[in-house]
Amino acid sequence: MKALLLAAGLGTRLQPFTLHHPKALAMVNGKSLLQRNIEYLQEQGIEELIVNVHHFADQIINEIETNKGWGSKVSISDETDAVLETGGGLKKATWYLEQEESFVVMNVDMLTDMPLAKMIKQHQISQPLATLAITDRTSSRYLLFNDKNTLCGWRNTTTLEEKGAVLMYDDQQKQTLVQKAFSGIHVISSRIFNLIQQQGKFSLIDVYMSLCADNTIEGFNHSDSLLIDVGKPESIIKAEGLFL
Repeated sequence: MKALLLAAGLGTRLQPFTLHHPKALAMVNGKSLLQRNIEYLQEQGIEELIVNVHHFADQIINEIETNKGWGSKVSISDETDAVLETGGGLKKATWYLEQEESFVVMNVDMLTDMPLAKMIKQHQISQPLATLAITDRTSSRYLLFNDKNTLCGWRNTTTLEEKGAVLMYDDQQKQTLVQKAFSGIHVISSRIFNLIQQQGKFSLIDVYMSLCADNTIEGFNHSDSLLIDVGKPESIIKAEGLFL
């Protein structure tokens, strides 16, 4: 199995570091987020991956080449012309992933000890279009699942905006849905490449919202695992206390 590691973002929340470096090279106890997640994927049995790059792309490419991919076979998806977000980034990497039955997509700024191999196994048994890593943590934006663990929509609890199949639900049906926070980790069937209608810059969440009414997308709850979004300077300090 192969993976796409999403590392093209501007990392504005991580300034001032990202004024001169990509967020993928932010250090946690002497290892960059990039190195940590490549090694995490190795531990889960994935040694071939593609990394998308945009912001200070040359620094990421140089780091991968200098360290020989930390033992993994690493390809580059060049988005230096325009950052494409998660969905556009996946679409641009179609050439690398489309021959796989399924593949992993992961944000470079998420650190976790989640049992990814177990999530992959669930995906292979159930054969949904995608399996999304989720937890019970508090957030302002949630994925909505029914009692069959099937994705039905998305909700912003601050603005009350909703997307997806949930828009067709009445209030009583909505009350049966469970809110889960997304962890930025996906296992996706390559069938998705024939279903994506969006062009240019777009998010994978919007792809799921356009497809979840007619396609099964499942959740994988890993609330008992460590997980941290290393998106702000203070989160690096917290991460250093969790990931040695």
